[in-house]
Amino acid sequence: MHLFLLLILQAIAAFGQIDPTHCRYALGMEDGRIKDDDITASSQWYETTAPHYARFNREEGDGAWCPEGQLEPSDSQYLQVDLGRLTFLTVVGTQGRYARNSGKEYARAYRLNYSRDGLLWKSWRNRLGNPVMDANKNAYTSVINDLHPPIITRYIRLIPVTKLSTTVCMRVELYGCPWDDGLISYSAPEGQLMMPPGYPSASLNDSTYDGAHERRRLFGGLGQLTDGVIGLDNFLLTRQYNVWPGYDYLGWRNDSLGTQGYVEMEFVFDRQRNFTSMKVHSNNMFSRGVKIFSSVSCWFKPRLIAGWEVEPVVFKTVLDDRNPSARYVTVPLNRRTAKSLRCRFYFADVWMMFSEISFQSVFCPSEDTILPTQMTLVVTSPLASEESTVTPIPETAANPSASVPPEGNTAILIGCLVTIILLLVIIIFLILWCQYVCKVLEKAPRRIHDEEMTVRLSSCSDTIILQTPPVPPRSGHGPSGPANTDPHYERVFLLDPQYQNPAMLRNKLPELSQSAEASACGGGYAEPDVTQCTPHQCFHNNAPHYAETDIVRLQGVTGSNMYAVPALTVDSLTRKDISAAEFPRQQLIFREKLGEGQFGEVSSGWGKFMNLNCWMNFVVS
Repeated sequence: MHLFLLLILQAIAAFGQIDPTHCRYALGMEDGRIKDDDITASSQWYETTAPHYARFNREEGDGAWCPEGQLEPSDSQYLQVDLGRLTFLTVVGTQGRYARNSGKEYARAYRLNYSRDGLLWKSWRNRLGNPVMDANKNAYTSVINDLHPPIITRYIRLIPVTKLSTTVCMRVELYGCPWDDGLISYSAPEGQLMMPPGYPSASLNDSTYDGAHERRRLFGGLGQLTDGVIGLDNFLLTRQYNVWPGYDYLGWRNDSLGTQGYVEMEFVFDRQRNFTSMKVHSNNMFSRGVKIFSSVSCWFKPRLIAGWEVEPVVFKTVLDDRNPSARYVTVPLNRRTAKSLRCRFYFADVWMMFSEISFQSVFCPSEDTILPTQMTLVVTSPLASEESTVTPIPETAANPSASVPPEGNTAILIGCLVTIILLLVIIIFLILWCQYVCKVLEKAPRRIHDEEMTVRLSSCSDTIILQTPPVPPRSGHGPSGPANTDPHYERVFLLDPQYQNPAMLRNKLPELSQSAEASACGGGYAEPDVTQCTPHQCFHNNAPHYAETDIVRLQGVTGSNMYAVPALTVDSLTRKDISAAEFPRQQLIFREKLGEGQFGEVSSGWGKFMNLNCWMNFVVS
């Protein structure tokens, strides 16, 4: 159980940072979760080519958004989408105007502009600095473009690009996931160039930073520390193609920052938040003079116009000189409330390198801010090719205005839910097991003890059913004989002068009546006439004992009974007449239930003879 909970906690920690390869959810252009009012444009050709007709895989209106007139190479016509909240945008899909095979307009290329506040717009460029992406080659196929690097934005503009004057129409879908960190900018010193002897140079600058650069400092934007790509253990290697060594890291040398011995960074968020922790992915290749930071101190500012709080949060790390693996260092922030943080990371060696920084926090309910609209996510399959169709699978995302439990409470909640589920499974298993055991016990065959057996003969089946008669002891045995051992049995000895072979009993059996003969041949059961034949009277002439009988145990329809198969035949029973006695029901005393089967229940008990002052065991079915 503890191992299972540990695995769950490790999985939560592993997916705490956004992974661009899994953050590929359709944001709502096709299914209408993005409202018509959130889709605008610089112009439109007709009412039937308005911006809200630019929905992926839809054919309403004239089938797409078309800007007014011919698009010229110098034009900057755009289609703008308000996503309702900060979003980690990873994929863009485009189509032309198909219009049930009547449209032929499409965009061959486009650029992206984006804004986090709707005021300051920035241009997207790929990791090689190219701002233009290839689009469609016809009006009916879909083209899917991955964004490297991804964009953290709320507003996005698609600007069709052409080299010749032409008519352009577009349908669009956007893919990504909510940006729950709420971080809108960070500032830090510029990265530096590392030239280790015998190794290639490593440029440790933030090459995708979209803010300003001034006096060798970055401010007002986001870059590689929030792109979801973590660096490798060897900082000279990279996960990207056609880039330089050290691309995934932002790094600084200790002596280049003066005598202060730390790197100061400032983080600004979209609103006031309650912070649980900060996670910093840091390199620890100590053989090259690179280690994680030795300690960190963070100050908090509740509002942008307020001053920094006096008391910081201080955290000291445990340095590792044995394992050179890059790692996440989690810094607890003690549930402090702020809209801006300032953290100082102190050097533990010559170099310090970061590749990712993320925060675990929730909205502070005390601040009066504009909450974004509720958004539902749609899962799509991974997009491997550039021209493919996307199949949406509906999935609902949490309301961003709702309070999300912090990381520690989430782990406890998951552990409690797992425990409850396991208890319910165990209880259901025990209930089913008890029901199964009860059914088995109800249908289980009942064992009949030897002291409760009597013999009944059926002529057609040559089978004797053994039940319970009270057999009086022989008068010929003394107190120490076998009769005193068990009053229900008489033991027969082969050397006894009164013993006869059962084969000689063939012509000495009692006579049967016509009714008994019919009942015997019909396979039924006949009760002996106790008024005509009492125990030992039917066999006292020439057969004082009956011994040659094989006792076998068979499974019948009424449960488990004892049967005796005699060695002699009983042909003469069918030619004799024995009348069965009638027992009144009021004189039957039931003792216990033996079992049940196809023809009813079988019970044992006692019955009193009608004309005799004696009792007899009986079996009733």
